[in-house]
Amino acid sequence: MKKLLLIAVAFLILAFSMPGKKTIKIFLAGDSTMSIKEEKTFPETGWGMPFVYFWDSTVTVVNKAKNGRSTKSFINEGLWQSIIDEVNKGDYVLIQFGHNDEVPTKKSYTTEDEFRNNLIKYISESRNKSAIPVLLTPVARRKFDSTGHIVGTHDLYSKIVRDIAKAENVPFIDLDKESQQLYQQMGAEVSKLLFLQLKPGEHPNYPEGKDDNTHFNELGARLVAQIVLKEIKKLNLELAHRIAKPAMKK
Repeated sequence: MKKLLLIAVAFLILAFSMPGKKTIKIFLAGDSTMSIKEEKTFPETGWGMPFVYFWDSTVTVVNKAKNGRSTKSFINEGLWQSIIDEVNKGDYVLIQFGHNDEVPTKKSYTTEDEFRNNLIKYISESRNKSAIPVLLTPVARRKFDSTGHIVGTHDLYSKIVRDIAKAENVPFIDLDKESQQLYQQMGAEVSKLLFLQLKPGEHPNYPEGKDDNTHFNELGARLVAQIVLKEIKKLNLELAHRIAKPAMKK
């Protein structure tokens, strides 16, 4: 009995002396589809907002995404540098751009070569800080053709992301492809429930209504965030072991 007691005490001492998991941060670099929204724009919700609730206490999500930003303007405004200044060894940097890079009429427009070079810069500078960059294609817009089939709107810039991820051997999430599959599964009408689709008078923030097929409501943001979570699990990143355990049913 005394021997068993000594063994139990030894196990307790060992358990308390073993170091816990190192705390880390997940930085989100991207545009309005990912960003934190002001109250006056609700129910518009960036997928980075519900994303914070997926993690255990060892993880802090730092959402640096901003509305209207491209890989170029994110650099020019110092947002990227703010990540590099704060990121540490073992942290993750999730990088999702394309919506604003690809539109020639926007000031944020980047050419294909600029887009490619900016992403490579993000990868290189993250790795220089011993952080782990993860590339994501831009999340899909909701667009269906007359036959009810989803239509891609980021094809060119998504391909650039795919090519760079492969060439640079970077963990990669094809959010464009995965979100298109979600919309297709739901169909042209039901998928409206994921977006900022409001009738006049339906919400006080949008008295004239809203017909937006780019930005999500709370449901859409959560489902997209769940896609990212699912893909992180598939990549078998160390990060996957920090996903919060579901609450047990009583």
